[in-house]
Amino acid sequence: MRNPFTINKPKNEHKEEEQKNETPLQNITELGQMTLPEFKSDIHVISIIGQIEGHMVMAPQNKTTKYEHILPQLIGAEQSDDIKGVLFLLNTVGGDVEAGLAIAEMISTMRKPTVSLVLGGGHSIGVPVAVSARHSFIAPTATMTLHPIRLTGLVIGVQQSFNYFQKMQDRVVSFITDNSHIDEAKLRELMMKTGELAQDIGTIVIGKDAVEYGLIDGIGGVGDAIAKLKEMIKTEEQKNEVMN
Repeated sequence: MRNPFTINKPKNEHKEEEQKNETPLQNITELGQMTLPEFKSDIHVISIIGQIEGHMVMAPQNKTTKYEHILPQLIGAEQSDDIKGVLFLLNTVGGDVEAGLAIAEMISTMRKPTVSLVLGGGHSIGVPVAVSARHSFIAPTATMTLHPIRLTGLVIGVQQSFNYFQKMQDRVVSFITDNSHIDEAKLRELMMKTGELAQDIGTIVIGKDAVEYGLIDGIGGVGDAIAKLKEMIKTEEQKNEVMN
């Protein structure tokens, strides 16, 4: 017999009670993670991982970064009063040249402090993206591959095709040299080097070598990147106070 004094709670209330009763230990057991304390940060993090996807959609099994997702984020970060600086985490194999350059160009023209950190790899068109921030870091074990522009698919064997490749190459080289400290002659030498990559030309640059060549500003990790970004934010705020 049903108890007339029993009050049935709505389903939503039951769910809220269950969520409140969850403990960090339950999270570890069920999800393999602890619940982080809520906090508000003035640093916005954007990750560029896998292959930079351009106008062509990649296969579903590929890990990709869609440039149409990144560009609006950059606009939002630039306009938001709550965001004081942007940290870019890179672990990319490269991808679409024009999409990568579009991302790099937008980062380089941001007025807010920006820092990039290469973790794992920042290859091919990922190189311009890495150097586009005001200050760049690379992990000691991370690598960057420098090589000429490559194209898959049909190529018409005429002089105009060669001229197009040359212009694309010049765009990439110009951007890298304008946003880093590497010498143009040295950059082209590394790109055209033979004997290091199997069935290809170019150079794989590891951590400290990237810094020695002037490609990246310094060796570091997450802590170094955040500390540098906070320092830049503080300097920017002090400069604005003086101007006002």
